[in-house]
Amino acid sequence: MYKTTDFGKSWTKITNGISEEHFTRVLREDPKQKGLLYAGTETGMYISFNDGKNWQPFQLNLPIVPITDLAIKDNNLIVATQGRSLWIIDDLTVLHQLYNIDNSNNNKLFKPKDSYRMDGGGRSGSNTSGTNHPSGVITYFNLKEFDENKDEVALIYFDEKGDTIKTFSTKNKKKDKLNVKKGMNQFVWDMTYDGAEELDGMILWWASLDGPQAIPGSYKVRLKVNNETFDQPFTILADPRAESSLADMKKQFDFITDVNKTIDNAHKSIKKIRAINSQLSAFEGQYKDNDNVKELLEKAKTLKEEFISIEEALYQTQNRSGQDPL
Repeated sequence: MYKTTDFGKSWTKITNGISEEHFTRVLREDPKQKGLLYAGTETGMYISFNDGKNWQPFQLNLPIVPITDLAIKDNNLIVATQGRSLWIIDDLTVLHQLYNIDNSNNNKLFKPKDSYRMDGGGRSGSNTSGTNHPSGVITYFNLKEFDENKDEVALIYFDEKGDTIKTFSTKNKKKDKLNVKKGMNQFVWDMTYDGAEELDGMILWWASLDGPQAIPGSYKVRLKVNNETFDQPFTILADPRAESSLADMKKQFDFITDVNKTIDNAHKSIKKIRAINSQLSAFEGQYKDNDNVKELLEKAKTLKEEFISIEEALYQTQNRSGQDPL
């Protein structure tokens, strides 16, 4: 590979860092970041951050294979190989942002790439097919250090008004648990809000208690590392194939939110009913042979029956399998 800065009067060889026998098949310059070059060789990928003065391997999980062509579209790098199909690096904006970091080993939150509001996603680990792009807002962040016993790391997503949508933390037990490690991390927010309360053993067949999906617009994510915080804005885009207008999506969002609020209140009430009935049953078991509280035992029995009738009006407690709701 050679480079000219005087319209071809003179040329400089730019192969420092590329193995002597890895002859180059294709070279592409990043259209969004000056000085960022990608090279496809007979035995893999290389990258340069300084206009080709130095190169380093950019193989990642790509097989050792001839790279026959490269294309850059919407900040994605598409790699054509000889014999191993097409490969895509989904988000080059992370590389673009590295240029503005004084020390990449410090804690850092990268600005998420614009994300489409759509379903999708794919299973990984297949030996016969590729893995689709994750469905959601892909958030990258770097942690200089992490001790799970001492440190708390959280990602908090906000709407345009600054209201909190979701919080994912390393201190959460199960729900909204954030798993992190020292160094670079990736987290995908599925763009859904909190849903309704779910009861243990609840069977809903095809129904869902999930919250609504965020509508297209401007949002913000915050990385919190102990007492240190970092904010980045991001945008959710409408699926260009969608027939719904933004107003339609807002109506759907409001409808699901309203339904979930009603169901959430019902399910929380059921939990309270079950807790009270459990206490009443314990009272009955403890004093069943005590004639001094016979009247109270009768009242406890009546109260339990009334509570059960309320619960069964809200949820069919006889459900035991996925087909029972029929």
